[in-house]
Amino acid sequence: MSGTHKYPTISFRISPREREEIEAKILASGMSKKDYFVRSCIYNRVCVVGRKELIYQLVEELKIMQTNIREVTEQFEQAEATLSAEGLQDMRNDCLDMLKAILWMLDGAKYLWQGEEKSPDSGNC
Repeated sequence: MSGTHKYPTISFRISPREREEIEAKILASGMSKKDYFVRSCIYNRVCVVGRKELIYQLVEELKIMQTNIREVTEQFEQAEATLSAEGLQDMRNDCLDMLKAILWMLDGAKYLWQGEEKSPDSGNC
């Protein structure tokens, strides 16, 4: 069908100068815009400054993950798993994404806790 997209779109507004910088980096990378943005969002370092609200939000997400894992574990122990293979894969992906996000955040802030100097690749933190 025309006009139907399989995956959701992510968009944001940037200044003309930011656009010029991004376009230059895309050109230098030799990648398509889509691939450049996806790789930048997933693999590049971003400086995160923790806030109390963010920590509470992460704790709540971890509590939900813990409850879900506990329920699935009980189902497996009783050989009564109601979770489909697709549901299990979705749960696995959700857990991995959350854990990667937490590790990413902790890695970015470790110099605050350990008194380490910023690494050269950590950007303008």
